[in-house]
Amino acid sequence: MFMDPPCNLAPVSGFYSMLSRELDDLDQSFLSHNFISVQFLSKVLSSLQSFHSQLTTLVQELHLPVGEKWLDEYMDESSRLWEACLVLKSGVLAMENHHSSGANIASSLDGYRHHSNAQVSRQVIRAIVGCQREVMVLEEENKRLMETRVEALSLKFEGNFNTVLMIESSWFNAFNGFRGVLHAMRNVNSLLLLILLAGLVYCWPPFWQGAAAFREERQMTFGSALMDSIARLQRRVKNGMDQIGGQSASSAGIMLYEFRQARIAMEELKAELESGGAVECESGMDIQDKVDSLKSCFGLLRCGVETIIGQLDDFFDEIVEGRKKLLGMCSRQPRT
Repeated sequence: MFMDPPCNLAPVSGFYSMLSRELDDLDQSFLSHNFISVQFLSKVLSSLQSFHSQLTTLVQELHLPVGEKWLDEYMDESSRLWEACLVLKSGVLAMENHHSSGANIASSLDGYRHHSNAQVSRQVIRAIVGCQREVMVLEEENKRLMETRVEALSLKFEGNFNTVLMIESSWFNAFNGFRGVLHAMRNVNSLLLLILLAGLVYCWPPFWQGAAAFREERQMTFGSALMDSIARLQRRVKNGMDQIGGQSASSAGIMLYEFRQARIAMEELKAELESGGAVECESGMDIQDKVDSLKSCFGLLRCGVETIIGQLDDFFDEIVEGRKKLLGMCSRQPRT
């Protein structure tokens, strides 16, 4: 079953093609980075910003009528983006506090030699245990955040194209095809936000179960290439999550690569200190090596957190500007 394309084909068709290309690029980028690394998430966030900006441009190209529901639907989606980004920033700021604790642990061991610092070892082990408990509390708080504030945002693929086919194509093609574009954007935004949330806040299985259902439904529709691109990227990320956290990903928590590496480095340093250096003979690494590794991990985490915070702040500004631009455009046009 095919859906008739909207009457103003060129801008809308071009927008769908752009979304599909960018998602395919993210899919390929995923393969060239560590799983859910800062580099990959930064690219995801850049795509989210770009899509929002180009959606605003598309509205201007379509010459949409003033005073109709398209503006309300656009405002609803931009509000959803805003709320989700607030949750993302909350998670990143909490992670910033964590990397400060870890960096302090590494600094306290500068110049350490295990054979003459048993008391320091005990102090550092206690500090590591305290930091690990902080991580558990952080992830539990982030999980509650997902269950409360994020659940209300409906970041699921519930509105698939099959559902739209049950509605008259006039609904889909309303406002010169803009309603169909918003429908597609809602799915794209949901996927990108879920990736960001899994990396920076918490990987919550119920959202990804909804994504799995989306890819099982297949129809040839206007924009079906975009559907395929969404499904490929979703499947790629979901498979990576399953490999790390088990089939349900229920034990994954915060998936950010740099965050996970810092946790591993802390655990390895703790094991080395507890062994009194016995691990050194087997691993070929002494305590100072592990201290350097810990400092490096937390340094990368700090830089990554700062990068993401900067991008989120820029995106907040762009959302505000986009809303102002369309409201201003409507206020200047005569009503018909």
